[in-house]
Amino acid sequence: MRIEGRVINHDSDDWAEVEINPQSGLIQNVSAPSGRADLKLGKHQLLFPGFGDVHVHAREDESGSQTYKEDFRTLSAAAVNGGVVQVADMPNNHVPPTTAARYAEKKQLAARADVCVTLYAGIGPTTEPLPFPAPYKVFMGPSIGDLFFTDNTSLDAAIVRYSGQNVSFHAEDPAVMEAHKDEPTHEAKRPAAAETAAVEFALGLIKKYNLQGKFCHVSTESALEKIASARRDGESVTTEITPHHLYFDTDMLTAENRSWLRMNPPLRRREDRLALIDLLRRGEIDYLATDHAPHTIEEKRKGTSGVPHLDTVGPFAAWLMAEHSFTPQDIARVASYNPGQFVRPFLPPELGRGFGRIAEGYAGSLTVLDPDSPIKIEKSMLKTKCGWSPFEGITFPGRVVYTVLRGNLHQVP
Repeated sequence: MRIEGRVINHDSDDWAEVEINPQSGLIQNVSAPSGRADLKLGKHQLLFPGFGDVHVHAREDESGSQTYKEDFRTLSAAAVNGGVVQVADMPNNHVPPTTAARYAEKKQLAARADVCVTLYAGIGPTTEPLPFPAPYKVFMGPSIGDLFFTDNTSLDAAIVRYSGQNVSFHAEDPAVMEAHKDEPTHEAKRPAAAETAAVEFALGLIKKYNLQGKFCHVSTESALEKIASARRDGESVTTEITPHHLYFDTDMLTAENRSWLRMNPPLRRREDRLALIDLLRRGEIDYLATDHAPHTIEEKRKGTSGVPHLDTVGPFAAWLMAEHSFTPQDIARVASYNPGQFVRPFLPPELGRGFGRIAEGYAGSLTVLDPDSPIKIEKSMLKTKCGWSPFEGITFPGRVVYTVLRGNLHQVP
């Protein structure tokens, strides 16, 4: 397959022709246009390395107890709808992947997805590292499922076994949350201080145990300041930011939307939101990661935390460009290249050099975005099984036109 168009990498922007090997699904050549392209893109359309999402919740495990919300097939359909070609799935299942056998079972389920799925392994009070490379996730405070810690002492005692590993932290301090459990609102029960305290403690663990650390869904400027300081001191640490923490803030909460916009960590002040947008654009935040958390409409009405986002990644990227001066290269960095770098150590050999760059030897999985074709988000266009989006009724300035999975073209309606 040959595609001609404006090719966007995190460090380049060129009109070129991309040739994908039909047998391997890998890019075999990027060159000047030959006039023989199977697909020639419009002059305003952008050809990105396929978007990657390093934080999703597919919900499917061996128990099958939560597949009414999402499974790997429907998650994959939502990802393709949003221009996402590879995801990393979190381990807080009812049957968490904490052993080699459980990890293998979940990996077999994940093979049903059309997009590439990398699995996090879970860390709990009694778990041990797996006998093969994998990213790990630790929940520093109460979360969905049973895979979490209730105090920092037991967390330290567990993390010592994972010295040198790649560990992602859900950073909310359990002691701070316990002290605020009687507050009247969700955001007051999980205040900014809970995130800041947890980040500070986790940074100590990263340094103490030589971890490759990542902070999930950072929501406050104060937490980012601590992380930035650690990076300047040479610590190996990266950060995620979610669409909901970039688009919504506490000033937007109403009695009608409060339950729909409930997540952990919760929404923050407008000042935090705008600061995080600026830090993402400047490269101080590494990944645009959705924390795609599909819950049913009935569950959301009862106050369950989490929102789905995979269907809307591409339109949201167009919003960042139109409303907040992100360049196409900025989007390629936070939505393609950096996520590709994160999963690369855990990919099978047949994926070549992996994801995140349009260059020879990389996966021929691409995202075509038209930033000048507005789209209104409606329930009927969603592929996620949970069937709703926090962005319903919102018009974004651009949309995904095609998602390419290893040379196979998928037109997005």
